[in-house]
Amino acid sequence: MRPSLLDPLFASATTLDGVGAKIAGLLEKIVPADLVGRELRVGDLIFVLPHTLIDRRNRPGIAAAPEGAIVTLDLRVDRHQPAPRGRKNVPYRVFASDETGEIALTFFHARQNWLEQMLPVGEQVVVSGRMEWFNGRPSMVHPDHIVAASEAASLPLVEPVYPLTAGLSPRLLRRVVEQALDKCPDLPEWLDQELMRRQSFPAFAAALRRLHHPADPVDVALDNPSRRRLAYDEFLANQLSLALVRAKIRRLSGRPLAGDGRLVSAVLAALPYALTRSQDEAFAEIAADLARPERMLRLLQGDVGAGKTVVALLAMARAAETGGQSVLMAPTEILARQHFATIAPIAEKAGLRAAILTGRDKGRERQRVLDAIADGTVDLVVGTHALFQEEVSYRELVLAVIDEQHRFGVHQRLALTAKGAAPDMLVMTATPIPRTLVLTAFGDMDVSRLTEKPAGRRPITTVTLPSERLQDLLGRLDNALAEGQKIYWICPLVEESEDVDLMSAQERFATLQPRFGAALGLVHGRMKGAEKDEAMRAFKAGETRLLVATTVIEVGVDVPDATIMVIEHAERFGLAQLHQLRGRVGRGDKPSTCVLLYKGPLGETAGRRLSVMRDSEDGFLIAEEDLKLRGEGELLGTRQSGTPGFQVARVEAHADLLETARNDARLVLERDPQLTSTRGEALRLLLYLFGRDDAIRLLRAG
Repeated sequence: MRPSLLDPLFASATTLDGVGAKIAGLLEKIVPADLVGRELRVGDLIFVLPHTLIDRRNRPGIAAAPEGAIVTLDLRVDRHQPAPRGRKNVPYRVFASDETGEIALTFFHARQNWLEQMLPVGEQVVVSGRMEWFNGRPSMVHPDHIVAASEAASLPLVEPVYPLTAGLSPRLLRRVVEQALDKCPDLPEWLDQELMRRQSFPAFAAALRRLHHPADPVDVALDNPSRRRLAYDEFLANQLSLALVRAKIRRLSGRPLAGDGRLVSAVLAALPYALTRSQDEAFAEIAADLARPERMLRLLQGDVGAGKTVVALLAMARAAETGGQSVLMAPTEILARQHFATIAPIAEKAGLRAAILTGRDKGRERQRVLDAIADGTVDLVVGTHALFQEEVSYRELVLAVIDEQHRFGVHQRLALTAKGAAPDMLVMTATPIPRTLVLTAFGDMDVSRLTEKPAGRRPITTVTLPSERLQDLLGRLDNALAEGQKIYWICPLVEESEDVDLMSAQERFATLQPRFGAALGLVHGRMKGAEKDEAMRAFKAGETRLLVATTVIEVGVDVPDATIMVIEHAERFGLAQLHQLRGRVGRGDKPSTCVLLYKGPLGETAGRRLSVMRDSEDGFLIAEEDLKLRGEGELLGTRQSGTPGFQVARVEAHADLLETARNDARLVLERDPQLTSTRGEALRLLLYLFGRDDAIRLLRAG
């Protein structure tokens, strides 16, 4: 049971004054927490943090107030000048003065009786807002604050600025957040005192108060000790939950998978090339893990085309040597079928029995595969989520390989264990992830990296081209098609949109069809599975040679003789995605080109992104640059189940705290694996606060 101490923070946000269903719906749009499957809570609002502040302490007088500055003025109200009847576009003006001059307080669509009440002629008032000058005359349009001089103390001179959404006023949000803060109970300290002293961390409640009541711009900066304190708390909750997942999975220890090397040797002999050094090293690490009685939990990181699938096949061959079965689960049907196309011929030569199972398989064929899985006729199965549906039963599942795991969610690692006697787990990703993000998303795993491309792969020439030179590009593509080359053309949208001025795949297909005719193909995410497969088959077979597509081909699609990649509106893609797309070419032995077609003018970030792509093919370097340019939010997809999606912490700003949090979490669980000590009980509160309820359930399950 959640401790009753936290009940005020776990109450519905609608228990706060002024928050009904409509306001709660607006608040949900700005809270940083993932609200999937639950209602908005009071505690979610304490982490809606201001990103800057408005300083109203500048009181220069009317004459000295600069254009565009936020100022506070002590004024005497002189006269009202209502808008003429029937002249809706003429504003209502209230003229006021101080010893330096006169100013017009300007209001559009204002109620006269309200203005007469707020600004009585002859009264002293304090007004704050943005200063404007028209033809040498000072004006303030719709002042932010108007108070009587006798109530000047109520004016917020330093005002935090929160993220907003349409329909939610700053004043209402501040009032709601203030109520949430008042509900925050007095919590015991869960951090080590020496760490707090070394980092100058305030207490949790004091950190929240300082962030919501800043006295200076530095108080809301990412490197402020209060923000760093809360970032560390969130990192610690993240690392504790990952460590608990790891401990749980390790406790479900499988059997050692040593093997005799017979099938591994057969796979190596069936390969048309030798393994790279890093493939050798990665398989050696995996084989050592498999041979231990503890369960393997390893992440295999490899740049596009680095040969992860072959390493996975070797691991599955090792499992088969011991009489066990393996699965390889991919996030999409296209990728699952691609993996199977790569694996099946090598497996057949090596004497391994392979099958594929996806949600699209029906009837007798599906039943035949299910029977073969159940009776152990197949050694390895490739598929999608269908591999872990209730009806699928394995004779002896000992190894689960999961590709592009960040698309599934961290906690599915636990669900997968139910299908076998604690199978070993190998997770693969072709998305180069910076070390800091590896710790946050995969901190419970050992890591192997493939740093080389297989022998024979040629470098890819990357060029940037403004969209005004489209006709030049089409001329080059005419020549390339005449030479028998294959070309991808990637668009950011499936169909035309009124909201954004971007070329869609369907629109580009229509503009290219008169020129390229039957050589043109189209594939996008809204097509049915069979249609996508047919479009890819035709392209692979050479029946079409220029494939217009969306990012559905980003991961896994393998057409070795595709040599040109055109990415339209390249300025709208992230670096990691551009790198993934570029990796669809350069997979054969012919020189390849990636054309980044952009629409100018380019902003600073977009320009930097395209220059990084032009200058480097190193996926890990590109990922680090992506982290600097975009932050962690978009790298793994913030709100996908199981990705970090931090509320307070920003990996790009607080990365130095991550390693400390990981070590702290490890040390805590070594000393107190069930979190039953005084500090352990406090850390349980921390896990609840940051939404790591799954970790608490693991503790209860023992």
